[in-house]
Amino acid sequence: MKASRLAATGAVAATAVIVLSSPAFAHVSVQAEGTAAKGGYAVVDFKVPNERDNASTTKLEVNFPTDHPLASVMPEPMPGWKIDVTKSKLAKPLELHGEQITEAVSKVTWTAATKDSGIPTGYFEKFPVSIGALPENADELVFKAIQTYSNKEVVRWIEVQEDGAEEPETPAPVLALSAASEDGHHGSTAAEEADAKTENAAATTENAAATTEADAGDSSDTTARVLGVVGIVVGALGVAYGVLAGRRRSDA
Repeated sequence: MKASRLAATGAVAATAVIVLSSPAFAHVSVQAEGTAAKGGYAVVDFKVPNERDNASTTKLEVNFPTDHPLASVMPEPMPGWKIDVTKSKLAKPLELHGEQITEAVSKVTWTAATKDSGIPTGYFEKFPVSIGALPENADELVFKAIQTYSNKEVVRWIEVQEDGAEEPETPAPVLALSAASEDGHHGSTAAEEADAKTENAAATTENAAATTEADAGDSSDTTARVLGVVGIVVGALGVAYGVLAGRRRSDA
């Protein structure tokens, strides 16, 4: 009886843990591809899981922060999805590359192209967006997302996590920002990383060529030394032979 009760209690506890923890894996979230450094640019993915067994996710609406507006927002084209970018006037203009920006993207909406497309049950989708310049006076950016299902159900991921409080049921996606490097760089783009890899490869090739040439030069020097020694030995043998030959003639 005790064993049965313990087993039952363990099963209930395990079920409770699963029920309580499962929503943590089902949130709409945002994550940078690489580094999201303050003052720089980054590509971020909004990860959207489908939580329903009887419906697919057919629409995602992401509202961008108004306290830290982003001058550049460019979503990546996605097959099967229609993308709408909404811009709004800024209360205070931004400066980007020496130009005054009076409006910024306030919302990006992805809508499944057909009612049969979207994110099916048991799957998730990533929605990539290039954003910048990231604010230098903030440690994170909060995005509010709205997820719509094919059965018309709407889930609003808009609750902001309060310090010291429990995680809300439908938390808003939060992007953590890292500090800029000491040399003033604000993270690297994919193109810069590719250029760096190309330069490293070229440098490796040049080093290999230089090593080969050095080895060839060392080999040539060694051969010359060996031939020189051989020549000296041969010459010494010739002189010795001549002396011996002269002595034999004198004795005769």
